[in-house]
Formats: sequence, C-alpha cells, structure tokens
Amino acid sequence: MSEFPPCPKCQSEFTYPMDSLMVCPECFHEWNPDMPTEEELASRILDANGNELKDGDAVVVIKDLPVKGAPKPVKAGTKVKNIRLTDGDHNIDCKIDGFGQMALKSEFVRKA
Repeated sequence: MSEFPPCPKCQSEFTYPMDSLMVCPECFHEWNPDMPTEEELASRILDANGNELKDGDAVVVIKDLPVKGAPKPVKAGTKVKNIRLTDGDHNIDCKIDGFGQMALKSEFVRKA
C-alpha cells in the first residue's frame, strides 16, 4: 500500500510527490495536499468581509433588514451574540433582542 494519498479526481493509488505538489500519473491531476479541498471551502460560511464564521460568534448587522410582520426593521449596527450556523439560504440562526428568534443571511453581517 502506498503512503501517499489517492488522487482526489480519479482515486488512483499511483500518486507521487513532486516538490510541494502531489501528481497523479493516470489523469495528470496536480494538487497541494496541505490546501483544503473544494468541498471544505464550499462548506465554510463567510461574513460580508470574507471572515469565516463559527458557531457561538458575535456578529453585527451591516444594513437595515426588513422583517415580515414587524413594524420596524433590524437596524444596521445591531449586535447579535451566540449565532448558530445552519445549511440553506439563511445560514445563521440567532436571537435578536426585540425581535426574537431570527434567521439571517451571512452576507448581511460582519464578525464583531
């Protein structure tokens, strides 16, 4: 068995190192084994400035957000503590004072 990881593209076992890259001789794919995979990059949730968000972070709303059924919007500058990340379009679950439980999009917040 090879001590090198299999090719992420074709799953070939015959990979070999070349400088800091790994090379597959069957499909000619080259990759850096220290870089995160495309699936790992896609699963990350980023704020409006490109910072990675994690469960429990505090964020600040960057623009007024209208709320269905509420007479006033969530104002820009509102700080939200202890967020929970979820899958889907609205990828942040949180509790906002004066509004209760809400779901926000990560593109409308920045990390506090």
